[in-house]
Amino acid sequence: MVEFITMAPTSGDGTSISTGNAGWTTAKGTTQREPSFSYIKAIAKAAEAGGFTSLLLPTGAGCLDSVAVAANLINCTQSLKFLFAVRPGVMSPTTFAKQFATIDNWSEGRAQVNIVTGGSPKELAGYGDFLPHDDRYRRTEEYIHVLKRLFSEKEVSHAGEFYELKNATLFPALKQTGSPKIFFGGASETGKQVAANVADVYMMWGEPLEIARERINDMKARYARAGRQASYSISFQVVLGKTEAEAWANANALVQHLAPEALEQKQQDRAKGDSVGVNRLHDLMEASRKDNFVIGPNLWAGLTQVLSGNSIALVGTADQIADRVVDFVSLGFDKVLLRGFPHLEVITEIGADVIPRVNERLSHAVPH
Repeated sequence: MVEFITMAPTSGDGTSISTGNAGWTTAKGTTQREPSFSYIKAIAKAAEAGGFTSLLLPTGAGCLDSVAVAANLINCTQSLKFLFAVRPGVMSPTTFAKQFATIDNWSEGRAQVNIVTGGSPKELAGYGDFLPHDDRYRRTEEYIHVLKRLFSEKEVSHAGEFYELKNATLFPALKQTGSPKIFFGGASETGKQVAANVADVYMMWGEPLEIARERINDMKARYARAGRQASYSISFQVVLGKTEAEAWANANALVQHLAPEALEQKQQDRAKGDSVGVNRLHDLMEASRKDNFVIGPNLWAGLTQVLSGNSIALVGTADQIADRVVDFVSLGFDKVLLRGFPHLEVITEIGADVIPRVNERLSHAVPH
């Protein structure tokens, strides 16, 4: 069966996209829905009730602190897992391991790890991180190596290129059984090799089915050469409608008030950034401009005009969205991250109408 993940919009949320670095603000740059405790709590509870297994807590200059968010959500949920995004250039592995272990202990084993190397030199500079692209990925590999040792060994001494520890220990002990799986994504050649070497769950942003097939097959081969196995996650925005026409109308309404300065800012950010994954999605968007950003059956790149990262959307009825999810699951993705605008309403609909349809289809699928 497939696991469903969603994300906490800890930068804010809204019913349309117009401007702002994250894309979910009004034309005046103010957030329509502030990431208040009550709103994020409502999202966590809706995710748990709707059949999502995990809540991704993102990292970035415009996000709330993920550890603080999780600490407040533990007592509001029963089974929902918290997938922490952390950047190696921002927090030492020993500091993060202790924070992670505390949340894991208090939540009875519901903590997960997402390592994010970071693709915006401008944003990373704000944290004092000035390493070039490939150096950041070498540091990421060492960070994951150290983190795994902290999770699994009583005492750790390490002398590497980026980190040095002597007799490091972890308190409290992890509540969950076994070492936590490391979620990680990277589209560059260096990033893919780091994943094959040390990551347990390889994360991809949504792309057309054939491109996703090529990429997951490539990663399976890399993991095989490294003598390792992995799980695979793919992420999409979702735009639903009672009919396909209504869904496309809803999609177009999301971007009908795009501010010119937001479009220009995205172009500038893309030019200055060094994320291979962001550039891939941007190229898909530009190539599909004449087709209203349609890049495949029920696949739309319209949000990529202003959003970086996870911006490709599944657009259609609940049945169509379920069919497309099953298409990607058939390639080997056993985890699917789904989100949308506004987040609370979209994940509530996904939980009620899409997840049951996907599970029903998979229950009748013929094993390969």
